[in-house]
Amino acid sequence: MRDGGDTGLPGVVRIASTLQEWAGETASWLARCAEESRVEHGYFGVALTGGSTPAPLYERIAAPPYRHSVGWLDWMVYFGDERAVPPDDPQSNYRLAYDHLLSRVPVPEERVHRMEAERPDRERAADEYASILADTLARGPGGAPRLHCMLLGLGENGHIASLFPGTPSLDVIDRWVVPSVADYEPRDRLTVTFPVINASEWVAMLVTGAAKGPALRGVVDGRVPAARVRPVDGTLMWFLDEAAATAMRAAG
Repeated sequence: MRDGGDTGLPGVVRIASTLQEWAGETASWLARCAEESRVEHGYFGVALTGGSTPAPLYERIAAPPYRHSVGWLDWMVYFGDERAVPPDDPQSNYRLAYDHLLSRVPVPEERVHRMEAERPDRERAADEYASILADTLARGPGGAPRLHCMLLGLGENGHIASLFPGTPSLDVIDRWVVPSVADYEPRDRLTVTFPVINASEWVAMLVTGAAKGPALRGVVDGRVPAARVRPVDGTLMWFLDEAAATAMRAAG
């Protein structure tokens, strides 16, 4: 994996030649991040992301040697967003994380905090999830709950979590979790807000595939929601594969 400091993206940029290398390097980084947090804080508070991008990472870190070396019992698992579908629905972010990671490693069930976006009253569900974050995490910059690691994917339109272009949730600064609406099905969502994202100790942007090139260029140009990811007292990491990096250069 090579340094990608010449991309124009904010933060630290790493570029893998292949998807296999990408999965291996991101898994190694996440394992180190988890161990450092366990040593420093006594637990590892991580927000998982959905979509298709993180599946190779989840599978790699759930396999040897990480399956046996990572301190899974000290993980505290959260989610950055969720679709309004049952947890066993194929479109559920929880379902993806469960199938590819959580069902394969011994994270205690009571330490996995699922977003219940399928509830009819999403305003109440959002407030209750915000309370979970506030009650189980230390406070970070601006008083927001401070995750040790926030994993995020990048949509082709530049959205992150369920913070979509042109939606009111982009500008929320007084709530940690809000209902949101996507521009594709399933539209109804719950999402953390930028104060929570930017209070994180580490934010890892996971981006693979040529289709993400224009969105990456949008980050460089400051035109898309993902450009607002700027940790206040933390570090922003970009993990790209060569296809995404090449397409970003072509989009410029």
